[in-house]
Amino acid sequence: QVQLVESGGGLVQPGGSLRLSCVVSGSIFRFSAMGWYRQAPGQQRELVATITSTGITNYADVVKGRFSISRDNTKNTVYLQMNSLKPEDTAVYYCNADPRSVKPTLRDYWGQGTQVTVSS
Repeated sequence: QVQLVESGGGLVQPGGSLRLSCVVSGSIFRFSAMGWYRQAPGQQRELVATITSTGITNYADVVKGRFSISRDNTKNTVYLQMNSLKPEDTAVYYCNADPRSVKPTLRDYWGQGTQVTVSS
């Protein structure tokens, strides 16, 4: 049984920082690409950042230089450090685990989401 549990969201003022965490239960973490996505009200879900099983990262242009994704394979956890937050970063943030590049017969998995609100 694979489960993804996010934490770390909340209310922060513009310019502030938050760190999101996503713990993955089950055996897929070590060979999964991990990603953070977000969905604002009335908007489609969009990619924020990804990190491969070997640590290669990729960021959406709108967060480059402000957000940093990392993973700790000893803790089955992926992090998203968010700095210099802006009101337009307000969204529900979702964690994704995708093992299909290594295990094509598997599916990808999503967490339940954590709310991030940037407001003064």
